[in-house]
Amino acid sequence: MYICLCNAVTDRQIMQAAEAGARSRDDLARQLGIGLGCGRCVSCAEAVLNEVIADPPCPAGKLAA
Repeated sequence: MYICLCNAVTDRQIMQAAEAGARSRDDLARQLGIGLGCGRCVSCAEAVLNEVIADPPCPAGKLAA
């Protein structure tokens, strides 16, 4: 789903950025341009980021404990 319409950023891209080390709004702005247009996406983008940080995905081929 698109989170940032100004820069055509999806939730999947935000998840990938978090998996690659993004930990803040500034990280998302630098990597994906989040919040650099109208700014309406910031709260939703942060929610996606925080969700991934709180519950990181399981590495491929490994089962969660």
